Amino acid sequence: MEPNNPFQTSDDGKTAGIISYLTIVGWLIAYFAIHQNNKTALGSYQLRQTLLFHLVSMIASWVLGMIFAAVFFTTGLWSAVSLGWIVRVIFFIFWLIGFIGAISGQKTPIPLIGERAQTIFSSI
Repeated sequence: MEPNNPFQTSDDGKTAGIISYLTIVGWLIAYFAIHQNNKTALGSYQLRQTLLFHLVSMIASWVLGMIFAAVFFTTGLWSAVSLGWIVRVIFFIFWLIGFIGAISGQKTPIPLIGERAQTIFSSI
């Protein structure tokens, strides 16, 4: 362990996994400040999952925003808002499942995307 690196720990990858769930900025910190110096199987697993989760959730937010804008400006209906809330709740539940897995140090896949992330980002 380098004495000048305050982020490097002797854990099994839990720290990188937990931090990567916080935001995309947390993912960057976990990857570059922690995982690069202390690569572990658990850390790699969690980083792959959270990278795909963050990307999918950002894209879904943009798409839902465009759908909401189109529906609202053409019809004036707020029906797209309920769709947005349903999707956000689903993403929160998926995030919570993965986050609890990271806290407990287990390789718990995020539903629908967890296993795909392991193959798409296998180089992490």
